[in-house]
Amino acid sequence: MAPAAPPTALAAASSAPAAPLSHSKPCAFAGYILDGLRRTLGYADLLVKDIPADRFAFMPHPTMNHPAFCIGHLSLYPNRVFQILDRPELIVEKAGYPELFQAGVACRCEEGLYPHKDEIVARYRERYAKVMEVLPSVPDEAFARQNPLEGRMRELFPFVGSAVNFLLNNHNMMHLGQVSSWRRTVGLPAAM
Repeated sequence: MAPAAPPTALAAASSAPAAPLSHSKPCAFAGYILDGLRRTLGYADLLVKDIPADRFAFMPHPTMNHPAFCIGHLSLYPNRVFQILDRPELIVEKAGYPELFQAGVACRCEEGLYPHKDEIVARYRERYAKVMEVLPSVPDEAFARQNPLEGRMRELFPFVGSAVNFLLNNHNMMHLGQVSSWRRTVGLPAAM
């Protein structure tokens, strides 16, 4: 018998419990979203783990979002997912975070403006852990409903499933890509 192939960097990156990336049989829709989310969160951990806390809100260029802003911004979106899933009891607001991190707010390089790295990262991890805990209980029918958000978000993602998948995976990766670029700009090595 041949030795097992070494795990890919992405598979090894995940800090979440091991789970198959492919399924031998169809699973609930939530399972497909969670496969991507596990890898996304593992990648986020790799990106932030070696950034010194005193550099987390440093802007090497005036138009480049820093990790504090990117991770803080992403920490707002599990609440949006719970809103879309009609689970308002799971929404937990964090005082001051919308004013610093919501879409449309400018990223700034200002001493003491942003919370400490550990607080931002902990908030990000806690909120996405709650999503991972809840998502498996969401029935497929719920993902097939019309997206309750209005405007552009419904135009782009007309169904709950497409909106939730975007927010948990694509949106995360868009901003994690900014953190990856920031790392290279400040002289940190590749995270993977």
